[in-house]
Amino acid sequence: MADQQGSPGLGRGFAFVGRRRELDLLLAAVRQPPAVVVIEGDAGMGKSRLVREATAILRSQGWRVMTGFCHPLREPLPYGPVVDALGKAGPWLPDAGLPPTAGALAPLLPDLADRLPPAPAASEQPGAARHHLVQAVRSVLASIGRVVLVVEDVHWVDDATRELLLLLGRDLPDQFALVVTYRAEDLPPGTAVLGAAYRPPPGASGTVIRLSPLTETDVADLAGAALGAQATPKLCAALHRRSEGLPLVAEEDLITLRDHARRDVRDLEQAEVPDGLREAVTERLTALSPAGAAVVDAAAVLAVPATEALLAEVAGLDRDAAADGLIDALRAAVLREIDNGRYAFRHVLAQQVAYRHVPGPRRTRLHQRAIEKLQTHHPVPLVQIAHHTLATGDQQGWLDRVEQAADQAVALGDTGTAATLLHQILDRPEVDGVRRSRTALALARIANSGVDYAATACALRAVLADPLLPAPTRGEIRLGLGLIMLNLGGDSAGFGELERAVDELATLPDKAARAMIALALNERNGAAAHAWDWLGRAEQAVRDSTNESVRAAVQVTRLLLMARAGDAAVWPLVDQLRRQGGSRAVLGQTCYGLYNIGRRPSSSAMTGGPARCCWRTRTWPNAWTIGRSNA
Repeated sequence: MADQQGSPGLGRGFAFVGRRRELDLLLAAVRQPPAVVVIEGDAGMGKSRLVREATAILRSQGWRVMTGFCHPLREPLPYGPVVDALGKAGPWLPDAGLPPTAGALAPLLPDLADRLPPAPAASEQPGAARHHLVQAVRSVLASIGRVVLVVEDVHWVDDATRELLLLLGRDLPDQFALVVTYRAEDLPPGTAVLGAAYRPPPGASGTVIRLSPLTETDVADLAGAALGAQATPKLCAALHRRSEGLPLVAEEDLITLRDHARRDVRDLEQAEVPDGLREAVTERLTALSPAGAAVVDAAAVLAVPATEALLAEVAGLDRDAAADGLIDALRAAVLREIDNGRYAFRHVLAQQVAYRHVPGPRRTRLHQRAIEKLQTHHPVPLVQIAHHTLATGDQQGWLDRVEQAADQAVALGDTGTAATLLHQILDRPEVDGVRRSRTALALARIANSGVDYAATACALRAVLADPLLPAPTRGEIRLGLGLIMLNLGGDSAGFGELERAVDELATLPDKAARAMIALALNERNGAAAHAWDWLGRAEQAVRDSTNESVRAAVQVTRLLLMARAGDAAVWPLVDQLRRQGGSRAVLGQTCYGLYNIGRRPSSSAMTGGPARCCWRTRTWPNAWTIGRSNA
């Protein structure tokens, strides 16, 4: 459809994406005049681009379009946006036939005075001038024919112009459409966009269009049109994360990528905030009251949604002053309420701008105060405290906090967060060898829990390259590497790492047995011929072990090898597997064994066995893979 094709030239050279439904709504309303269309959206959300796309289409279909802009002046020119728009109407005005009421515009439009009737005589009656002006605007618009008046950024409109738009919207010319754009967060408190509740008059159409952030697919389309094949899925995902769907930010980043020939995702994520957004946020910050600025500084330093009480404590304000400051920040749309009385910035990049706006010494004091206050919370938010500790310049304290936070995450079962924290330590070249080994060992112990395979494998290999690493530590790290190579990377070279780990784990027989179990189950490239040898070594390793889990794992491995060989003697042993009363780890081994034995194909030596086992395993649906048992 022609209406759906956005023009790259209308949006700083970028494709028009993610707004097809909104474009259809806007065009449908305007094409049924008279109409009033209100477009709402945050700064940088694409309101102006949507209007430009629609008006380009309408112009091509014979509509006349006039646009006026509101500006954030403290003492704006009354009627300025409408007067500026009407100043472009000269070519469309009829040579004759304008009603006398149109003359009220002559003093405001001196360049068109010769095309307008004479200005009416001044009247001392209250409201007469306003009435004359409304009638003049309406008369001029009616004389043009099919016409669209666009007024942008009505949140900055002066009171007189707001009233003019409201009165015009209540008495629309037949072939006229009014389109206004605004940011709800920037309207004066308790003020409607047109100054009062507005409903289209009878016979008029109208709609309210609220713009939402672009989806990841939309951002990918935008990047693809700008960068072509260089817009990789990883780069597009980073663009969406960084912009949070805000077109302004995505486009600013694409300009940087395009103009500076940068395509690296890491460079993008570390790039500065785009100029347009930085200027918009800075403007709001400078208009805040002292209390409002203090609350926003605290929020910028905390960097996560925070309660009013925490903001007050970090800002160093009493309750009343903090409440006033928070209200000021909310009214200025610097902060917003998230949920349950917590407050945060409207956009992550806005937080970055506000953070840089705080002078360095004050930032440090605020971080220190945040640490003091957060330490009193239960549970203690160790990740946040680690962040604030690093911000104060305390590198050693940060390392200690991050390790504590990683331990806390593991204890809570959040291995993803733990892995992220551990990688942060390993990424620091100044970390000493003892801490690096300890960190890598912690990472290896959770490596099989679905963490980032590529990053984790790279980090573990880097630590293994240290010649001073103790053999047992090296073996456990290599065990983790081998298992993620097999289970997450599908790389059979992991078996080689496991073989090396067996020798390095000579003083840790339970860990060595875990590697032997995985090697015994290897069926690739003729390795099955050595399965029983590996099992025998594993059984020898755990003979005196008090670890029930690893002993259960070795027992289940024997049953799996028997089933693989078609040995019918496996079934009495299967019946002996513990199904209740054991530890979670032991029952997990039973689950693993029953499921995998039940999946084995039947053979002449095992007639009836597999079917019998499958019947028993219908309540054990968990699929386990090599090395994932908690041996």
